[in-house]
Amino acid sequence: MDKAIGKIYMINGPVVKAKNMTGVMMHEVVKVGNLKLMGEVISLDEDLVTIEVYEETSGLKPGEPVEGTGELLSVTLGPGIIESVFDGIQRPLNVLRSKSGDFLERGISADALDMKKEWEVEVLVKEGEEVIPGQVVAKVKETESIEHRIMVPPDVSGKATNVVKSGRYRLDTVLFMVKTSSGDKEVKMYQKWPVRLPRPVKKRLAPSEPLITGQRVIDTFFPLSKGGTAAIPGGFGTGKTITQHQLAKWSDADVVVYIGCGERGNEMTEVLEEFPQLKDPRNGRPLMERTILIANTSNMPVSAREASIYTGVTMAEYFRDMGYNVALMADSTSRWAEALREISGRLEEMPAEEGFPPYLSSRLAEFYERAGRVEVLGNEEKIGSVSIIGAVSPPGGDFSEPVTTHTKRFIRCFWALDKSLANARHYPSISWLNSYSEYVGELEEWFEKNVHPDFVLLIKKAMNIFSEDDNLQQIIKLVGEDVLPDDQKLIVRVARILKVGYLQQSAFSDVDAFCDLKKQYEMLKLILMYYDRAMTLVSKGVAISEVTNEDVVSTLMRMKEKVPNDKLDELKKIEKDLKSFFDSLDQKYAKAREA
Repeated sequence: MDKAIGKIYMINGPVVKAKNMTGVMMHEVVKVGNLKLMGEVISLDEDLVTIEVYEETSGLKPGEPVEGTGELLSVTLGPGIIESVFDGIQRPLNVLRSKSGDFLERGISADALDMKKEWEVEVLVKEGEEVIPGQVVAKVKETESIEHRIMVPPDVSGKATNVVKSGRYRLDTVLFMVKTSSGDKEVKMYQKWPVRLPRPVKKRLAPSEPLITGQRVIDTFFPLSKGGTAAIPGGFGTGKTITQHQLAKWSDADVVVYIGCGERGNEMTEVLEEFPQLKDPRNGRPLMERTILIANTSNMPVSAREASIYTGVTMAEYFRDMGYNVALMADSTSRWAEALREISGRLEEMPAEEGFPPYLSSRLAEFYERAGRVEVLGNEEKIGSVSIIGAVSPPGGDFSEPVTTHTKRFIRCFWALDKSLANARHYPSISWLNSYSEYVGELEEWFEKNVHPDFVLLIKKAMNIFSEDDNLQQIIKLVGEDVLPDDQKLIVRVARILKVGYLQQSAFSDVDAFCDLKKQYEMLKLILMYYDRAMTLVSKGVAISEVTNEDVVSTLMRMKEKVPNDKLDELKKIEKDLKSFFDSLDQKYAKAREA
């Protein structure tokens, strides 16, 4: 089919209108102007089209040509994605930098993946074998951490012919042909997939296994399941980005996709500099060996920011289809929504709440609904998942603004960051009163089987202490703590131990940056054992000052730093000392009562 060629007749920032474009399709990629800037068709009206341009449009003039490509906005999926840094439309930034220097030239392009690089390929399919969509037909050791599984595209099935032997091949090598009812199809080491179209799966599964993050406030109180959705809302300076970094570093996902969507350049620079130096806690290898970075900072074209979310989630689905658990971090969906708002304004659409377009909620739904734990296509029973964690940046920390409220409709885990906690240097500043997780009930059985039968009971008990403490804090603000009876004073003191000694966690500590689930259980058990024994003694008339011995409280507060994950026996020693302390205190007061 001949490619459509039209002319520009209107330019409004990233929105360009062109005429004489008969034959183009919705969401087709076009080349705009003499510089051949990349754009996407977002509206059709006979031969008039509206185009969203993914590059800076200054200097464009009416009358310049617009050429259709006949292709939808797609990503190239194959070996070479891992360890790469892309922009929002999957252009490799390191390649573009080598072509144009630190400041990217407009109209510059490059293959998303290196088509000339040769890979050692283990071919699994045999001549004449019937292949089906999603079947793994070859393997490539992409990095030391990730085995890349070459799959039959979702729309191809039939008999394999002209199969090559295992060996070293380039990405564009045809591994074999497939005889289908509509003709012969080539299967290469890579495939292309439209970013706005979710990849098909065999079956969606219920969330039944947690995504372990090593962050106590999350894993214990507000867990996220593999294939789940979560939001991290918070005002400026509350720690959204560093929380996302911690999840990317420590979560037990096989592959991490990190999207820097409209954030400040210095934050993305920190990611780009820090991630290559991080060690994977699983194998000691560089963390980048299972990480994909998409950098689309606030000074990049606003329309490419809108596309970056879809680019990232499509890559995540691709690795999910191999049977991997993928964690996708989007930082931040508010900047993405702002891009929608700007483009909507340029299109002169009727605005809704706070100027956002009326379709904001449906776009958020489309994005978060691509998360999930699924049985993937293929001839093996493989399970993969995409967990989506989106940061939200409400202006002034106002959680009633549209992006936060609409996001809450489509996520099941809400980690609310609290400005007052951040100001008090309590990190992660996730509020234990305003946050929630709807996965708790579904994950109870897993925690009881894999951590300890009592773990869920301890969690509920600790949450009750937080709730009682919150009520008491209202009284303390009015009349002070001294007027409280001793049992209520103890609740306040134990709540403080839980907040500082358990919930607070340092991202920069060698010991405490990651906390194993077994350690989480043992720590929580010790604090609540202290609470039970102390409350029993206080009810017998023992002074509150006696049970809140400074050395004992200090030990509970500092055990997170003093006891590494691989030396949990030291917690048993603390437990023994704690029992000895209370036994001696009990005996002392028993004798005093007898006398």
